[in-house]
Amino acid sequence: MNTVLDRSKDIGEFVPQSDDDMLICRCEEITKGEIRQAVHDGMWTISEIRRYLRCGMGLCQGQTCAKLVKSIVARELGVSYDFLEPAAARSPMRPVEMVVLGKEADDDE
Repeated sequence: MNTVLDRSKDIGEFVPQSDDDMLICRCEEITKGEIRQAVHDGMWTISEIRRYLRCGMGLCQGQTCAKLVKSIVARELGVSYDFLEPAAARSPMRPVEMVVLGKEADDDE
């Protein structure tokens, strides 16, 4: 059975560590302690952590923190790094003015 989906597993009590103030996600300013606490709060998948803390949703889109977040979650759960599925990758979205889109249509003619 997939232990990440088996929410009855007891991962133990959250015990603060001396390096919990280490910044892991620079874009969203998320620390190692916040990630560890989220796991103990019940966020056991990378997608859940991402939605809960916004890790990997900043300007870099997880390019600098994704592997670190995954290794912290795996260590807290006591599972292999390879066992955790990565969060779904999505293209960054930015608002575009309609004028810009209109100019592209004019250039095609």
